[in-house]
Amino acid sequence: MATLKKETLLEWYRQMFLIRLFETKCDDLYKEKKITGVYLHLYSGHEATGVGALAALRPSDHVITAYRDHGIAIAKGVDPKPIMAEMMGKKTGTSGGKGGSMHLASREHNFWGGYAIVGGHLPLATGIGLACRYNETDEVVISFIGDGATNNGYFHEALNMSQIWDLPVVWIIENNLVGMGTRIEDSSGQTELHKRAIAYNMKDAGRVDGQDVIKVNEVVSQAVEYARTTGPVLIESMTYRYKGHGVSDRSYDKRLADELKEWLENKDPIQLLAKTLKAKYKGIQKELDAIEQQCAVDVEDATQFALNSPDPTYEDLISNVYVQS
Repeated sequence: MATLKKETLLEWYRQMFLIRLFETKCDDLYKEKKITGVYLHLYSGHEATGVGALAALRPSDHVITAYRDHGIAIAKGVDPKPIMAEMMGKKTGTSGGKGGSMHLASREHNFWGGYAIVGGHLPLATGIGLACRYNETDEVVISFIGDGATNNGYFHEALNMSQIWDLPVVWIIENNLVGMGTRIEDSSGQTELHKRAIAYNMKDAGRVDGQDVIKVNEVVSQAVEYARTTGPVLIESMTYRYKGHGVSDRSYDKRLADELKEWLENKDPIQLLAKTLKAKYKGIQKELDAIEQQCAVDVEDATQFALNSPDPTYEDLISNVYVQS
């Protein structure tokens, strides 16, 4: 904390607040049927994990995640406008409107998705790490993993190979305690998921409070430096999702109302950082208010950009199917 600059903390606050507003707006647009699709998975509640982790990276480093990817894309520096356009399936979206909510990607930012298959991105993270090590690029990969994906065969295969080859991958399990509708204690014999590193003789960075952006950044920064020179690391970030598995899960708030209230009132990542800032810097509320107002403008601008963007054409549909030589 002593080494962190005020500007850094304010930037983390901006990113987290922007993600929260963006996801809330996406929820509204989904209900209005302006964002369509079977599912919409929100990052609300997870913000400190994504922002704190990605702040530990260099621009040349790589990030890959599953389908709760909007917040990760924003934290990696992707403009909210093409993200929102992709959500609405527009031509100006990050993937030209072909990917939608679950398949955001930005080659410019070394952000590789956004994958809808549970655990399907984990072997790809190993592959990216292999490319980094083979080409001696000094780059690191962060791969986010939902707690529900840790019982998947992809998890074992990907982590096992990353250790065998000493790959520069930081595996971050975002444990929000519920995989879809199943509690972690009902789906995993070992509920302390970071201990799975033992099976691969992998460095175990333990558990971190995923609601504290400063703690997350500290732990991930150490893991990134280790991975860059030595090999893979496994981290378990304890967080919580404020919505259901997808926004269509209407029973979620009712089933876990008391628990959700506790996390919202006492463990919210945005409020925790605001409390830290207010304690450290007198009169900072005006700066926080200004950040929040600008984030509201940015989300509205992104929404209008998406609404006014053209739909993909038939030519767009059949493009990028084959490599053009």
